[in-house]
Amino acid sequence: MKKYFLIIGLLAVGFQSCKFGNDNFVRNDNIGGALGTSYSIISFTENKSDLQPEIDSVFAVINQSLSTYIPESDISRVNNGDSTVVVDAMFKEVLQLSQTIHKETNGFFDPTVGTLVNAWGFGPEQKITMDSLKVDSLLNYVGLDKVSLNQNNQIIKTDSRIYLDFNSIAKGYAIDRLAAMLNAKGIQNYLIEVGGELVAKGKNVLKNKSWVVGIDDPEMDISRATRILINLNDKALASSGNYRKYRVDEATGKKYVHTVNPKTGYTQLSNTLGVTILADNCATADGYATAFMAMDLDEAFKVISENKSLEAYIVYIDENGDTQEYMTQGFKSLVVE
Repeated sequence: MKKYFLIIGLLAVGFQSCKFGNDNFVRNDNIGGALGTSYSIISFTENKSDLQPEIDSVFAVINQSLSTYIPESDISRVNNGDSTVVVDAMFKEVLQLSQTIHKETNGFFDPTVGTLVNAWGFGPEQKITMDSLKVDSLLNYVGLDKVSLNQNNQIIKTDSRIYLDFNSIAKGYAIDRLAAMLNAKGIQNYLIEVGGELVAKGKNVLKNKSWVVGIDDPEMDISRATRILINLNDKALASSGNYRKYRVDEATGKKYVHTVNPKTGYTQLSNTLGVTILADNCATADGYATAFMAMDLDEAFKVISENKSLEAYIVYIDENGDTQEYMTQGFKSLVVE
């Protein structure tokens, strides 16, 4: 899932604190790399705070539980057929949320699509040569209804070859865990970004204003440009798009985008350029943004209209080849004019 958020503001390299303003707050900046991407956390506290140890700890436990790129992680062991793994509370929470989004999107959000993601060359495993017979064969291992959790918190799969991949929701969940850590420390004003996904709380104390973030223009294939600015207040944002992440077959020259349709087993090529979702937590926003990229636009609009907890911004190409925008009223109210 390609993220296309851009934080508006200056970020310090590494960890830095500075005092300013009448309220005598300290700004803390933590930036670095984790989960295969970059992160940036801006927070305001009354005294200088070194949050780096706690931040590193959150990423470490997320990786140990949910990273398919770490051979000894819980999810890697489950994927390798180890039925004795007792998953932790984080794994359980992500699975249960995935099951909810799977149901509400009629199966278009499906973490078991990882088998096909790998086969098409967009996952940690070796890609293979795909044809209709191979796709049909691999679809036998797709379907979140084929995965359950027993009373001992062990994963039960109807076939040991079913491959779970929470990468389309794990970054959002990691942000939620970082936010929970900051909340537990009594921090009231912060902006967390991991791989383009965001959670904001309070305000930018430096400017005494709402946090303002920019959303990249999905029509810019190479260079980056901000399409719109929005105020982000006590909410989470996640986005998905196919406009930059794709693979070109060397033999045929055909372009394969990285969103795999769990219904058909094929990589999805649609007129949806980018989806941005606003929700109460980032894991939820992350999951729905992924699902809407795999769905037809009419199906996505229907789910959005029925789920009042979501706000959405979708950039798409209409039947005449023109770029159009769809915004819910709640999202539109956040746009900076």
